[in-house]
Amino acid sequence: MVILDLRHVASPAVRDLLHLVNHPDFDSAQQQIERLGGCTEPIRLTGHSTTVDTTTGEVLRTYVSSEEPTGSLLTACGNRRASRCPACSRLYAADTYHLIRAGLSGGKTVPDTVRTHPRVFATLTPPSFGPVHNRLTTPGGNIRSCRCRKLHGPTDALIGTPLNPATYDYKGAVLFNAHASALWARFTTYLRREIAAGLGMTQKAAHAVLRVSFAKVAEYQQRGLVHFHAVIRLDGPDGNSQPPPPDATVAVLTDAVRAAAARVRVTVESDAVGERELGWGEQLDVREITAFGTDAEFTDQAVAAYVAKYATKSADASGALDRALFCRPCQGRGATLLPHGTPLPCTACGGTGQARPLSRLAVARHVRQMIRTCWELGRLPEFAHLKLRKWAHMLGFRGHFSTKSRSYSTTLGALRDVRRTWRTEQARTHVGLPDLDPTITLVVGHWDYLGSGYSPGAALLAAHVRHRRELERQFAAEGGY
Repeated sequence: MVILDLRHVASPAVRDLLHLVNHPDFDSAQQQIERLGGCTEPIRLTGHSTTVDTTTGEVLRTYVSSEEPTGSLLTACGNRRASRCPACSRLYAADTYHLIRAGLSGGKTVPDTVRTHPRVFATLTPPSFGPVHNRLTTPGGNIRSCRCRKLHGPTDALIGTPLNPATYDYKGAVLFNAHASALWARFTTYLRREIAAGLGMTQKAAHAVLRVSFAKVAEYQQRGLVHFHAVIRLDGPDGNSQPPPPDATVAVLTDAVRAAAARVRVTVESDAVGERELGWGEQLDVREITAFGTDAEFTDQAVAAYVAKYATKSADASGALDRALFCRPCQGRGATLLPHGTPLPCTACGGTGQARPLSRLAVARHVRQMIRTCWELGRLPEFAHLKLRKWAHMLGFRGHFSTKSRSYSTTLGALRDVRRTWRTEQARTHVGLPDLDPTITLVVGHWDYLGSGYSPGAALLAAHVRHRRELERQFAAEGGY
């Protein structure tokens, strides 16, 4: 064992790392961090589990988390946001890619014949709530002057911000984000009606011969407003295993998408904002999805990769926050406990359990005003159901970032179950239980939530894992072996 005088080491993180390195079971700690794949904020659990052979009652293995060098079992956070955890977000993006791709070209319980079904890639955008700074280009790719008569660079912080903040409709923008999910739900209802009308059928007759399947993701524009990218497909009445009627073509689907988007309206009434009618913007893009291997821009593979990319982004892509403005009092989920029992203050509220002052938020003025508007509208009784204060960090949007219809393809849960089964088999092999039938073994455990995040020393080890794996990905992308 290496013995070091830690009194001369200044950094608390380095001191904690040296304590960990000198632990007799350091290899176990390193393996546990390695298995997380570079997760930035793992979940810390304390408890125990016992593996029992149900046919004989024999105890095959007992695991106690307190025996770990870190004092707890670490599991990946599973956060889909790239700004919160790059490692877990890559896994989420990969699952989303396979989910979308299976619904376009088959696989994962979806038949290959699904690639012959009519399908389009649609983008539904929000309306204008006031002119904003833009980086405009000509058809030839040359940069055009913005309305402010300046040429904005690609990283200019002004892009997406109002030309005149005093006249910008912040209330309308926040209410649009808050009702974006309702607008999408009404769009899907009107879409089915428009398809039936395009086929010259009643809705009941159309439902008997075809089904509309879709998968969508939400993305934030630079102006802080949500828009949706959606893969929309026509199937037979039993879903992806049957083709739709011959008359249900891509042209019928495209026309129905445009007509349905134009019809959608949600009315909001309040003494504070008057009567508002919310709907989609005029910039609606609908493209046919072609088979992989063609020269078209929107192939099934390209669309799947495009959707997966945006599934891991959130409001922080527009310069907003990726955490709530306040949490529960930091005696529970809001605090991270280190092995020696010292709580780390919640990164959202600073350990007070209350929202931070808006003036202290490290965001642009436009985003701060969006958050302030959420806060002001959130106190009104007529908007209590929108929970605007809770979702102020998301600029009012509280919907799911990735959704799909039931018959589109496989599910994220099914993909995770396959991965969980594989990892379980790997773990059984690692502990010497490879030959036992998993159907006759039972795992009984009890686990309690302890906190999230690493100790300072373990965080250094995790940073090394992330850095090494990023180098490996870059090397592979450059054609390494």
